[in-house]
Amino acid sequence: MTARLFPEEPEFASASEQLLVQTLRDQLPDDAALFCNIRFSDRSQDREADVIVAWPGVGVAVVEVKGGSVSLERGEWRQIGDGVDRMVRPVDQAVACKYLLCEYLADHPRWTASRPRTAHLVALPATTLPADFRAPGLARWMTVDKTDVPHVAARIRAALEKVRDEPDPPTAGDVDALVDCLAGTAIPQQDLLAQVAEREAACDLLTRRQAKVLTMLESFHRVEIRGGAGSGKTWLAVEKARRLAAQGQRVALMCYSRGLAEFLKRRVDTLRKKERPGYVGTFHYLGIGWGVEPGSDDDSQYWEEFLPAEMVSLAARLPESERFDAIVIDEGQDFAESWWDVVRAALRDPDEGSIYVFSDEGQRIFARQGRPTVDLTPIPLNENLRNTKQIAGTFSSLAPEQMEIRGLAGVPVRFVQCSSEDAVDAADDVAEALLDGGWPPEHVALLTTHRRHPVQVERQAEGQDAYWDTYWQNDDLFYGHVLGFKGLERPAVVLAVNGFRNEARAREMLYVGLSRARDLLVVCGDLELIRRVGGKAVARRLTA
Repeated sequence: MTARLFPEEPEFASASEQLLVQTLRDQLPDDAALFCNIRFSDRSQDREADVIVAWPGVGVAVVEVKGGSVSLERGEWRQIGDGVDRMVRPVDQAVACKYLLCEYLADHPRWTASRPRTAHLVALPATTLPADFRAPGLARWMTVDKTDVPHVAARIRAALEKVRDEPDPPTAGDVDALVDCLAGTAIPQQDLLAQVAEREAACDLLTRRQAKVLTMLESFHRVEIRGGAGSGKTWLAVEKARRLAAQGQRVALMCYSRGLAEFLKRRVDTLRKKERPGYVGTFHYLGIGWGVEPGSDDDSQYWEEFLPAEMVSLAARLPESERFDAIVIDEGQDFAESWWDVVRAALRDPDEGSIYVFSDEGQRIFARQGRPTVDLTPIPLNENLRNTKQIAGTFSSLAPEQMEIRGLAGVPVRFVQCSSEDAVDAADDVAEALLDGGWPPEHVALLTTHRRHPVQVERQAEGQDAYWDTYWQNDDLFYGHVLGFKGLERPAVVLAVNGFRNEARAREMLYVGLSRARDLLVVCGDLELIRRVGGKAVARRLTA
């Protein structure tokens, strides 16, 4: 038995409090929920509940925890910890938080049940109470002392069963709804937007610290920076291009996919004019800009053989002003071996010109193979910065290298069991529920792993440029395929695992799909297929 814990890695005021929570979590059933450090506010007060236990069929307990040595003398509670003697009010705190919790639920739009059976307790996990202990407003059965910690869940259960004049205990569904209300998966839109913005700001700060990598590599001119999903590679690619342009160099910032290219263009447009690269876009459109005739999207021979050969020939005749001092490539694992000859040929100095490549071998989802044919110094990025701990933990076993998860704690990843054939319909239902729950359309993407969503098919029929314009519009969610969404992200992603066209690339495609969400991930599909493709660790994380 292990209860759900929110946040996943709470901060504790003392070691005894941490031991109490860990013991309680291990003793509670799987369908129970355990919350730490939940802050409530109203017009008159601001309180923090140390521990809230939501137990289906038993009740909801609000527990005020005081570590260290605690005593009660002449009606005054004293706590000694870290050499400091202070007056505390554990009973008042527990009672206030209990009523604030009940008021919060009553006002919450997603709480539709009546008030559940609720009790307040005081836990003193490092203090042993006398056998005849009793205090005003706090009977012995309402307390947990050091001797009670080994069976703390039983003590809480007994207290909830003993309270008088209380409603019925919450059902399992009520506890799930309480998780939604307290963990923030379905909070009102204004709060949701603020929370998403705050997490995005925290991600950006973490990512900006990665710039130290670029500073350390100032003297290196040919580098491959390898990092897993969420390591900030795209931000670093733009930053490196910006720095080079600011130094007066003519820079090309390129990638393979149209969606990522448009994202890079929009990022670059926010820079000062003297910091903007000379070219931003896909590898192929660079050649078309040189004069190569456009080809069909379905003609792989054109894109991987004819066009690069033509580009090499045209590059030899380019005037010096149209060549580049440096080329920065994002998602470099997408490049075929034949394209690297073009990269060198586009440089003013093919032998010494700067080349910076950002790649993730785990996201090699296209059938083409090829490593850079130039010598690059490999530099690893081993931190995930962009995803919540829960999302990063779900796909971490698929990453090429073990990564340290540095993102913020968030809500659990959700999994909807269904057949591959029904995955898109299930994803539609989830996406609709997210929008109804307050998620802005421009924050949500619905991705598929095999056949495209009908809406994507309809939008792409109007042309690729028109289709990718919808990524930036805010009147509807974005419908895409993991093949085209690599390098992009959304705060919320609904992933429909509706099969895989290429079994040899299924693991990589699942890795990409799971890593596109920054704050909320919902996966719809067949668990057995996901286990076969992604392994037991991914399946276990999805159903935890």
